[in-house]
Amino acid sequence: MKLFILWTLFGLSFAQHNPHFRLGRTAIVHLFEWRWVDIAAECERFLGPKGFGGVQISPPNEHIVLGSPWRPWWQRYQPISYKLCSRSGSEDEFKDMITKCNNVGVNIYVDAVINHMCGAAGGEGNHSSCGSWFNTSKKDFPGVPYSSWDFNDSKCKTGSGDIENYSEKHQVRDCRLVSLLDLALQKDYVRGKVAEYMNKLIDLGVAGFRVDACKHMWPGDLENVYGRLHNLNTTWFPSSSRPFIFQEVIDLGGEAISSSEYVHLGRVTEFKYGAKLGTVFRKWHGEKLCYTRNWGEGWGFMPDGNALVFIDNHDNQRGHGAGGSSIITFWDSKLHKMAVGYMLAHPYGVTRVMSSYRWERNFVNGKDENDWMGPPSNSNGSTKPVPINPDQTCGDGWVCEHRWRQITNMVIFRNVVSGQPLSNWWENQSNQVAFGRGDRGFIVFNNDDRDLDVTLNTGLASGTYCDIISGQKEGNRCTGKQIHVDGNSRAHFRISNRDEDPFVAIHAESKL
Repeated sequence: MKLFILWTLFGLSFAQHNPHFRLGRTAIVHLFEWRWVDIAAECERFLGPKGFGGVQISPPNEHIVLGSPWRPWWQRYQPISYKLCSRSGSEDEFKDMITKCNNVGVNIYVDAVINHMCGAAGGEGNHSSCGSWFNTSKKDFPGVPYSSWDFNDSKCKTGSGDIENYSEKHQVRDCRLVSLLDLALQKDYVRGKVAEYMNKLIDLGVAGFRVDACKHMWPGDLENVYGRLHNLNTTWFPSSSRPFIFQEVIDLGGEAISSSEYVHLGRVTEFKYGAKLGTVFRKWHGEKLCYTRNWGEGWGFMPDGNALVFIDNHDNQRGHGAGGSSIITFWDSKLHKMAVGYMLAHPYGVTRVMSSYRWERNFVNGKDENDWMGPPSNSNGSTKPVPINPDQTCGDGWVCEHRWRQITNMVIFRNVVSGQPLSNWWENQSNQVAFGRGDRGFIVFNNDDRDLDVTLNTGLASGTYCDIISGQKEGNRCTGKQIHVDGNSRAHFRISNRDEDPFVAIHAESKL
């Protein structure tokens, strides 16, 4: 009987590693701070047709609203209740988005904030996205409802009630993260309210969750909550499908809490991935691209089947979280396209692409004083729509990296080569590398200080292929470079280090 129970629990947690991609899709995009109506439209007009597998959305729960013009991005991470009205839209708009995205094969993954409620200094009143009243001094959140009984204050042993020492795991998990009121997730009532919220989202049709701040919750408490979750909605997913769980655990090594403590519950965000690859592409500390021959587990990353990987996220592109200045973002567009291209070409992990908005940076003593800025907004604080320009890029402050041709086409590349092994590795012992994915795709990078001019074995069938970085295949022609593969699968590549995008990628479906 014990073996049966253990096998059942193992099976449930293993199932939570599966993102349930449909129609041969393989990548997630984080549409950070987008409105639900814009995400619904983007699924139908772009993400579905271009082969994206899913969207990570911003937290949909009711959140605190801080006074104009102070409406920071992080107010979304300060819950007031689990009602579904947020800066991104109403519950009806949320439901419509889920339906429209699911109907075109694009999954929705919710950013779930379940470690805490709003900050202890949030005050009292109804300054929240649904208008619910709350009182932080009394820890009273009637919109859930939570009361003072439902928080960890008595469990925390620091003088301030906040985490004061990150090398002490009880503090990290039982005290307040930057003064956010810490929920007592060990209590059955709190576990039930959290599971009730997540189950409502599952029943509406979401495919899973990015669970925020998991390092600050005990694995056993999370396991209890996850065990209460419903199977996915069978309108869109196979019977008995478990929700996809990917957990935010910042672990660059040497911390009191390790990502390995959470991998049995679902996938975990591999923060070392973007930090290390950023260092490699920036050529810092003597790192070279050729050193990535054993990229992935060979670099000390978690096992492939446990990892959710990304180049940057909404935290570390602002200097928060992990990785520091090595993180490559849209501000370094040339390197960003190369790094994201490398990630999407390489088989390791489930991949997530960042889609951002711009803000006016203001550096003082090396720190961006404007890193708090929320999304492009109207004078009343409401989030602006995402306008699409004639060239298919976005306007009005929205960056939309996922719409950059090079990144969109590499998402398609990943779909085409899915399941194929890494093959035909080549390097120049420096920053020029190339590799294939079986007989389905091949990519070449020149991040060196000199031009690349070489003939390589691609593993592909003979023919003429369109490079999907400088252009793409349109009908029976290439809008960018053409690559000719001979009868021995060999092709000649010439890439200047002065090119706008010094890399080339071809795949089976870009063949003329």
